[in-house]
Amino acid sequence: MDISVINPILLVAALMGAATPILLAATGELVVERAGVLNLGVEGMMIIGAICGFAVAVETGSPLTGFVAAAIGGAALSLVFAFLTQVTLANQVASGLALTLFGLGLSALLGQSYVGVKPPKFDDLDLGALGEIPVLGPILFSHDIVLYFALALVAAVWLVLRFTRFGLLLRAVGENHDAAHALGYKVVRLRVLAIMFGGACAGVGGAYISLVRVPQWTEGMTAGVGWIALALVVFASWKPWRVLLGAYLFGGITQLQLNLQGAGVAIPVEYLAMSPYLITILVLVILSADKSAAPASLGRSFHASN
Repeated sequence: MDISVINPILLVAALMGAATPILLAATGELVVERAGVLNLGVEGMMIIGAICGFAVAVETGSPLTGFVAAAIGGAALSLVFAFLTQVTLANQVASGLALTLFGLGLSALLGQSYVGVKPPKFDDLDLGALGEIPVLGPILFSHDIVLYFALALVAAVWLVLRFTRFGLLLRAVGENHDAAHALGYKVVRLRVLAIMFGGACAGVGGAYISLVRVPQWTEGMTAGVGWIALALVVFASWKPWRVLLGAYLFGGITQLQLNLQGAGVAIPVEYLAMSPYLITILVLVILSADKSAAPASLGRSFHASN
């Protein structure tokens, strides 16, 4: 066992990459839940995004095209959930669970011919002299464009929810859909848009796993990241910047346990592998006692005749 082989600078830089898929998925789900919809199908949308992005990137030779395809795939699958919950008024919890099971099965079918195939390499951005800055350069300026996009997305969601009319309408629908409808706002339309946005974010998060984090296709490779994203929205009290904090906490623990395995720490590998999930659950228990931040209409079906 030699912990000295763990480079703290590289560890911090790597945790940013590890946090990116969950940050994307959780940010999208936060918008969905602020609109009053509980979509438990994040895992299913992520795995569909993973295979759509992987397949298109392999066939076109363009990872960026793959990410666009992943966003489309995730949004398309989310429309199934939107139809079930917003049109037929099916139970949101049951529909979300069904969406996850469907996504896992469909992705396994679509990905059969891509097992063992290597996708085109997705290069980091060349930020010139910024990447040469001691300590800060490797940590902040040596990543790919999708990682920076995820950070910008958190800021954009915060700005839209807090300072724009659309954000105000979205929050109003999430707090009291009947009152919003009485004022003439299109509740179903707003919720469908939010659901599609969440699906697109989850799809991009899934593609980040298959094209950047683990550049290959493996059945079920999202490995519960979608469920962690759901938990982090609660941990964050439905606030974008706390989602960022939670994603980086989980990403840091995930990367640390990988480094500890590499350093030969005398702890069974199974315990190290489960540690990110156990610590995330512990943090949720400690910090999520306040349920008052939850949108009042979260999980409730809306019907225009109400």
